[in-house]
Amino acid sequence: MYCLQWLLPVLLIPKPLNPALWFNHSMFMGFYLLSFLLERKPCTICALVFLAALFLICYSCWGNCFLYHCHGSPLPDSAHDPSIVGT
Repeated sequence: MYCLQWLLPVLLIPKPLNPALWFNHSMFMGFYLLSFLLERKPCTICALVFLAALFLICYSCWGNCFLYHCHGSPLPDSAHDPSIVGT
């Protein structure tokens, strides 16, 4: 379970508020995970636990899925609000 300490923080990295950066963020996260899996070769249990957590977060549209954007999320409407974005 040592390898989970490198995988679980990936789920906590927030998605950018700017919709233009979502593609870059998802590509970065995808390449990070691919390089981690190829270089460190985590055990099967750790990989399955991480993939199950990723599936549950993305399936429930809890807000931090980097694979795709959930429809019905309030982020696209509020992304243009200056009080949220700041500029």
